[in-house]
Amino acid sequence: MQSSTTNTTVTANYQAAPTEHHGHPDHRMFGLVLFLVAETMIFAGLFAAFLIYKSTIADFSKELELTIPTINTIILVSSSFVMHKGQSAIKNDDVKGLQLWFGITALMGAVFLGGQVYEYAHMEFGLTEHLFGSCFYALTGFHGLHVTAGLLFTLAVLWRSRAAGHYSGASHFGVEAAELYWHFVDVVWIVLFGLVYLL
Repeated sequence: MQSSTTNTTVTANYQAAPTEHHGHPDHRMFGLVLFLVAETMIFAGLFAAFLIYKSTIADFSKELELTIPTINTIILVSSSFVMHKGQSAIKNDDVKGLQLWFGITALMGAVFLGGQVYEYAHMEFGLTEHLFGSCFYALTGFHGLHVTAGLLFTLAVLWRSRAAGHYSGASHFGVEAAELYWHFVDVVWIVLFGLVYLL
């Protein structure tokens, strides 16, 4: 009899893991991963085209100023660690910590984009001047578009975190999705920086 009572109590207090979303299985993270795989293939195509041009066309590459891109690389790579602090904070139900670290990440993303605009403004060649210029602006511009999207994603998380209880240690998909996207943008930039600026 006592065992039956105990089982009833345990069953009543048990809460199923949140594996469903609005009555159907939650595949949001899987969908985001598929989206990023598709994005990776687009970047891979652009990188492949760049390498083919570089290996088959004489004097294809042009000398690039490294100061601003190097600073931008440090900022973007660092911002991934900063954003991860935000996710760690919300896992401990620390909304203020989430807002602090995501706010810093958004600022670092804006500084990166500002550095890219400054670099464009001081480039010695334009988009259509030669093939290298076209590749340079296509690659860095496409990546900059993704940084802009990641920045907006981060700002959206910050905006939604203003609502009490919207994010918590048990429910923070938006935070994880924003962080995954930001890491993707970060990794792509590292490859891009190596190929375009250093190789």
